[in-house]
Amino acid sequence: MAAQAGGGVPLSTLAPKYLHTNSTSHTWSFSAIAGLIDNAYDPDVSAKQFWIDKTMIKEKLCLTFMDNGNGLDHETMHKMLSFGYSDKTAIKGHVPIGMYGNGFKSGSMRLGKDAIVFSKSESGMCIGMLSQTYLELIGANQIQVPIVCITERNLISFSVREEHRASLQDILCYSLFKTREELLAELDAITSSFSQTGTRIIIWNLRRTATDATEFDFETDRYDIRIPSEVYEAIGDPSKVSDRMTSHIPETVYSLRAYCSILYLKPRMQVVLRSKTVKTVLIAKSLACMRKDFYKPIFLNKRVPIHFGFNTKSKDQYGVMMYHKNRLIKAYERVGCQLKANNMGVGVIGIIECNFLDPTHNKQSFIESDKYRKTMNNLGIKLEEYWKETQYRMKQEDPTNSIQVEDTMKQPDQNWIQCNGCLKWRRLPDGIDCSKLPTEWFCRMNPDPQFRSCHAEEEPEASDDEQPSYRKTYKEQEREDKMKKEKIQQARQILEQQEKKRFAAIAAQNKALKKQHDKLRRQLHEMSPSTSSNVGSSSLLEGAVRAVTPPLRTATISQAAVSPSMNDGLPVVTVVSLVSPNLPALKRAQPSPLSTPKRPKVNLPHRISGTLAERDTRSPSVPPHMEDSDDDISILEACSTPKPAKPVDDVSRVKKEQTEEGVNGVSMLLDCTDDAAVDPPSEKTTAETGRPTVSATTQTEVFNVKLEKESQSLKEGNRTVEPGTFSTNATQSLNAQSLKTTEIKQEKNSQGEENMQNGETHVEKSTTEKQQDDLLELLQDAIQERDGFKEELQKVTCQLQEMQKKLSEASQKTSSKQSFQAEKSEERDYKALFERVKQEEFD
Repeated sequence: MAAQAGGGVPLSTLAPKYLHTNSTSHTWSFSAIAGLIDNAYDPDVSAKQFWIDKTMIKEKLCLTFMDNGNGLDHETMHKMLSFGYSDKTAIKGHVPIGMYGNGFKSGSMRLGKDAIVFSKSESGMCIGMLSQTYLELIGANQIQVPIVCITERNLISFSVREEHRASLQDILCYSLFKTREELLAELDAITSSFSQTGTRIIIWNLRRTATDATEFDFETDRYDIRIPSEVYEAIGDPSKVSDRMTSHIPETVYSLRAYCSILYLKPRMQVVLRSKTVKTVLIAKSLACMRKDFYKPIFLNKRVPIHFGFNTKSKDQYGVMMYHKNRLIKAYERVGCQLKANNMGVGVIGIIECNFLDPTHNKQSFIESDKYRKTMNNLGIKLEEYWKETQYRMKQEDPTNSIQVEDTMKQPDQNWIQCNGCLKWRRLPDGIDCSKLPTEWFCRMNPDPQFRSCHAEEEPEASDDEQPSYRKTYKEQEREDKMKKEKIQQARQILEQQEKKRFAAIAAQNKALKKQHDKLRRQLHEMSPSTSSNVGSSSLLEGAVRAVTPPLRTATISQAAVSPSMNDGLPVVTVVSLVSPNLPALKRAQPSPLSTPKRPKVNLPHRISGTLAERDTRSPSVPPHMEDSDDDISILEACSTPKPAKPVDDVSRVKKEQTEEGVNGVSMLLDCTDDAAVDPPSEKTTAETGRPTVSATTQTEVFNVKLEKESQSLKEGNRTVEPGTFSTNATQSLNAQSLKTTEIKQEKNSQGEENMQNGETHVEKSTTEKQQDDLLELLQDAIQERDGFKEELQKVTCQLQEMQKKLSEASQKTSSKQSFQAEKSEERDYKALFERVKQEEFD
């Protein structure tokens, strides 16, 4: 029948099996022991010392836990053996750890099946038992906890209240202690030199493995309790690895002594493990290169301090130590960059007290919540900042140092030690090796006279609200680098905009050139050879050619005195040529009076066409495009009736003139093809040729250029004058585009060099070269487009020359016909005059 409350409502009960079910929350046996230590550490007990040992009682292996705290009375012991009772409060700033009222039950039943508690307080002595074996033997349906309070005692016996006799009988029957004397002996063992009160817990029927061995190793170290590696294999906990001797596994995982040394952020209780005091560590002040940072979560009104530093014992043991109310919850939890497959964060330990988070009931983790996830994310960020700052400072101090930071940290920044008498922490002067200090150290041994007494208070710590975070100098450098990169990016964007504008201008020029090309084609299409029967049509074609050719500065050519020939009276017409200074040096060849030498072939870039004289005198096997040059301009000087003149000694006059820059920014040369050198005519030359040689030359300064003489082609008995042809530089406009493109590249290079001199360019060489290659490719495309237009202009120019040739032939025929008619008329005049004179003589 279920128990009922006063109103008749049934009460909830706990079956005995729940004791085992509740114990399974501890997957790690050390966490169960930590639960028992917490009960002694809490302010309601406030123990100064806690002993952990193993013993044999009636051939039973037992674990014993004892403290010298305030002890328990009947009421507090009943709550401790029950579930869910936790009414602990902070006392003098000492915040309790327990919060669920389940630590003793889950911890003790995780270690063994049976436990008995002896406690001595100011109000008396009390004994209680929590045993699964007892409940099984009596066949209990609910959990029963026998509790006995001793009112009076003597050396060998004691008396109890009447209501506790049944509980005493069950304890003597089902526990390891069969007599009252044995119970009194355990109560007397509680007395210590510090206090006459305290609590002693004995656990037997310890949990065993599949091989019937205990899960603890008591033999490897006589002053330690260790967990053998095969226990992890049996448990199958994925968070624990089997090889405990591997260097990267923290010693706290398998050594109870190492775990107890860092169990509390600031230890206030001394732990004695197997008769040897555990050397507790003030972990927040035992690191090398320690820095203090702060975390300000949005759900809190104050900052949370975080300490970072390097582990001086082993660089393979690193991570974040997360505490809650001074109690370690998660040890060596790797966050941020420590989780990545690199060396970032190796050896770095972070310490934070997360009182704003809620731990699980086994105190081995935190409840997965939004607060917890945000905290872990921010811890990763803070740890990575610390790592970068440390690396940056090491490089600033010694740029040539190749040793890793974690390998250089061997000594902590400060040395702290705990007094065995008052349990206060004292800082030792630098240079003292803590490993050489005695096992029991007291305040009277302190070299600092200010803290040489146990009555002196501990050194005060700076308030977290007043203390600033450590300076992150690497961030300042990153900000400076970022500003420089932004400036470089802005300058690059400006350059790109300028380049776009220049390319747009080139495209516009190409478009204008294409329009001129189309206009010229339309003019050629409108013109017909049949209408080119007079000299005026030739002038029209010349005007069309000049419309395409970029305007050139007119060269002033001095007109030499021309005398008629002795034989035919016709003047010698010279041809003026525009020669590029890039021409190779040519030999002068003396012309033969009987033969007409061919003009030597000149290898010029961008050749378009030659002169008509050259077309008439060159070999038919030579292609026109191999001999013609767009850099040669031939001007036909036509004269009417020649005037006889006396030969003048100074026949030629040379005038220097500044010409426009050519395509490649060089000067051009104008030279007569009849005679490159201007020499005064001699009588012998006049006698042999019958005509004076006249040369008119206009040239600019050109060095190391020789021109070959070219005689004028004459035919014996022929009175016609061989005209020179008219050739234009049809590609100067296109080559001017190439000049502008070259200027663009020069401006770009000069701007890049200027930025480098001002310290504003830190762009990698490969990136700059790639951009320059892209720009050169775009320029090459523009040049290819220009070359296409050039070929079209060459074709059109050839057509113009053909039409000009036809017009010249027609003009020559017309001139010959008019001359012939004039001679006929003159002959008739002579005959008439002769007849008149003859008639007069006869008369």
